[in-house]
Amino acid sequence: MILLEANLKLILPVALLGVVLLFFIYRMYKMRHLLSASNMPESSENTLIINDQNFDKTIAIGITLIDFWAPWCAPCRIQGPIINDLATDMVGKAKIGKLDVDQSKKVAAKLGIRNIPTILIFKNGEIVKQFVGVKPKNTLINEIEKYI
Repeated sequence: MILLEANLKLILPVALLGVVLLFFIYRMYKMRHLLSASNMPESSENTLIINDQNFDKTIAIGITLIDFWAPWCAPCRIQGPIINDLATDMVGKAKIGKLDVDQSKKVAAKLGIRNIPTILIFKNGEIVKQFVGVKPKNTLINEIEKYI
């Protein structure tokens, strides 16, 4: 009888731990599935694709905002459509681009990009503002307009 009571006291916590573990595994699977199955475009027709080869030329003249991101980064997937929308709104005022840090490691290393998404605003080749994390479109517009 005592042995049965001891086993019942153990079964409940172990079962609860198993349920919690299964829940987290399910959530991770679902998040991974959502990220990999995303059919949202990485860029719009107004969003520049920046890489190691065109980076210096792109930022040299005028105002340029670049979103440093990676396809596996969940916050970057949230920021991406905001950047694409911003690019459409800023046509003729500023250049808006995206740089995949996995594809363009030289630029990311040169600028010391350690966290993504990181957003840098350049004016005539010089960094004038840096954001880390997801930022709303209005914040980015207000910051760009300071330098126009």
